[in-house]
Amino acid sequence: MSPGEDWRPSASRRALRERAALLARARGFFAARGVLEVDTPLLVNAPVSDVHIASATVELAAEPHRAERAPGASGAPPLYLHTSPEYAMKRLLAAGSGDIYQICHVVRGNERGRLHNPEFTLIEWYRSGFSLAALTDEVEALVRVLLGPAAADLRSERLSYREAFARELTLDPFAAADAALLAAARRLGWQGEAPHAGSGDRARAGGTTAGVNRDELLEFLMGFGVGPRLGRGALTFIHGYPATQAALARLDPHDARTALRFELYCEGIELANGFHELQSAPEQRARFERDNEERRRAGLAAYPPDERLLAALAAGLPDCAGVALGFDRTLMLAVGAAHIDEVLSFPTGRA
Repeated sequence: MSPGEDWRPSASRRALRERAALLARARGFFAARGVLEVDTPLLVNAPVSDVHIASATVELAAEPHRAERAPGASGAPPLYLHTSPEYAMKRLLAAGSGDIYQICHVVRGNERGRLHNPEFTLIEWYRSGFSLAALTDEVEALVRVLLGPAAADLRSERLSYREAFARELTLDPFAAADAALLAAARRLGWQGEAPHAGSGDRARAGGTTAGVNRDELLEFLMGFGVGPRLGRGALTFIHGYPATQAALARLDPHDARTALRFELYCEGIELANGFHELQSAPEQRARFERDNEERRRAGLAAYPPDERLLAALAAGLPDCAGVALGFDRTLMLAVGAAHIDEVLSFPTGRA
């Protein structure tokens, strides 16, 4: 497209129509199940601490913007564009909202590629009293509704994280020596220290071997060696992630090495990430602190914990399972798009 033509949308009219149709199907799906649609702020006071997710900073200036002024120089603390509505939705759950869902735009820095745009759409929902298995079944039901005819020939597959590594890499992610993981990573292009996961399409190898930890190797292997091979002709759910990758999920009471977390893959594309949600405020605070230790080790800014989320957990989060589904990627599969720009009106470069 010529420079003067980038005012046009990158999505075709057909893709825009399909986008509207899928949004309507999603809302109908939840309405039929009595799940309440909610709306939470795009601007938040506390960013996520996850080392692999970059939060975009926003300054609401009371005076005309001056490019030379540093963020926060006006005296007001910075705000952030949410990377997920999770924290706010959990506050609603703790306040007694019952089952809820949200369809919203989120923003994550350092993400651009075939499957990534910094601003994208999530469908996130929480179900009280659901086991992780029950939520997995519901995610599959929704995805089949959204994909429509494209889902007709897709098998249903459930694999543990360990089974997926064994099948695709002939490795046991829990028992293999670090040297075996490193050797497998090098065969896939690893050139040193773990890169920032989220730069472009997942991560790019580079740097030195100093400071590498086991989780960085496992995430690289999942991103480059396992994930791209999953979901071929299937909706493949991976469960039993390492406890060190629990994020906001509970640990499995029957196997302390694993977390009650799953991810969904289809045609090598990660579509969803679900948890049996952690209810303990002290444990969540400890995880925030560990995240910040990892951020400092990686040379990133540490963030204060979200005290409102912690207060909500202390007040009592109901037993629930929750999941975030990438809507744009699901739409890509529904229409046969090769690049995320094909299903967005205006990707960030044209916004």
